[in-house]
Amino acid sequence: MLKKISMLLLGALTVSTSVSAETITIATVNNGDMITMKALSSDFEAKHPDIDLKWVTLEENILRQRVTTDVATSGGQYDVMTIGTYEVPIWGKQGWLKELDKLGPNYDVDDLLPAIRSGLSVDNKLYAAPFYGESSMVMYRTDLMKKAGLEMPKAPSWQFIEKAAKAMTDKQAGVYGICLRGKAGWGENIALITSMSNSFGARWFDENWQPEFDSKEWQQTLQYYVDIMQSYGPPGASANGFNENLALFQTGKCGIWIDATVAGAFVTNQQDSEVADKVGFALAPDMGLGKRGNWLWAWTLAIPASSKKSDAAMKFISWATSKDYTKLVAEKKGWAKVPPGTRASLYKNPNYMQAAPFAQITLDSIQSADPKNPSVKPVPYVGVQFVAIPEFQGIGTAVGQQFSAALTGKMSVKQALTISQRLVERAMRKARYPK
Repeated sequence: MLKKISMLLLGALTVSTSVSAETITIATVNNGDMITMKALSSDFEAKHPDIDLKWVTLEENILRQRVTTDVATSGGQYDVMTIGTYEVPIWGKQGWLKELDKLGPNYDVDDLLPAIRSGLSVDNKLYAAPFYGESSMVMYRTDLMKKAGLEMPKAPSWQFIEKAAKAMTDKQAGVYGICLRGKAGWGENIALITSMSNSFGARWFDENWQPEFDSKEWQQTLQYYVDIMQSYGPPGASANGFNENLALFQTGKCGIWIDATVAGAFVTNQQDSEVADKVGFALAPDMGLGKRGNWLWAWTLAIPASSKKSDAAMKFISWATSKDYTKLVAEKKGWAKVPPGTRASLYKNPNYMQAAPFAQITLDSIQSADPKNPSVKPVPYVGVQFVAIPEFQGIGTAVGQQFSAALTGKMSVKQALTISQRLVERAMRKARYPK
């Protein structure tokens, strides 16, 4: 009889345990490192049997729309959100995110790279943990460069990039000299072109918050972008974002690709890249004006204030952005595939530095980006490839649509800039800038 009662109690305990398990919903982007995170999350679930994970994986622009709507309306759909350096300080100030103050005694917040950590903090309080950090750099085919009789400088100019793109283009063979983002979006083509514009001396606003798309510097930037892409870029480039260009480069279709430093691990991966042993790296280009065209970004994990499961969400974030997670990826996938750009200790690890030929350029690019002084002239805003104001999502995407139309030839560069000037002026008046 006692044995029967014990069995009943054990069964009740098992049911109770399964019922009490919390399910946290994680919204993330469909980038390679996040797909790896999901694949390895069984490690987290094994260590936390009381927490179940539900994944919502979305394309970048759709993710941004969904999480912005949810956090602004306190919708409560997600417990962990993948957001970026742009959103964190704005949403943190508005009280839309929970402070990450329970990441655990072994987390080592002080190991986070200062340039990345500062962008995720408000009043020295951390509101998001960086999953990976990035700047941007030049990736190029060493074999095509050699065939063209050229040598890529460590710190190239935009003039050299154009010369090399022309020399490497062989459209009959399906090889295009350059691949750049063309897909409209404030985090897509605008991220690239705004970073470019800094090196050309352009800026979104003057010191009185007046838009400057009617400047000669913006004319030079956008004309260069449109000309080089129409002459030496792939067809249909206005549909290409990070993932599309990654696929083109990995299959040998691009001579030069200028994009996020995080791509280094993907283009040199023998399993996925047909050109893995033919890739070189260089700093983002400049125009000799003292600023390079490299951005600063981190994809981060944050907890919306509307989440009712913040303790469980905090445990997941601590796991996914910890030193132990780095070791787990290294063990399962190899050191080169470890999420980069977040911790100083990674760049002191000889195993990583030896396995990742892009590591030093990634670190140099992150540390050289200056969000407070992004362009040649002074600016009233913070941000390298974005302007850290709430209105930027709307105006950035609207301007991105004009730039995409110029790329496809639906309008001229001058028309795209004129329309951009008007729509940004109107938006800033409505928002009552300067404040």
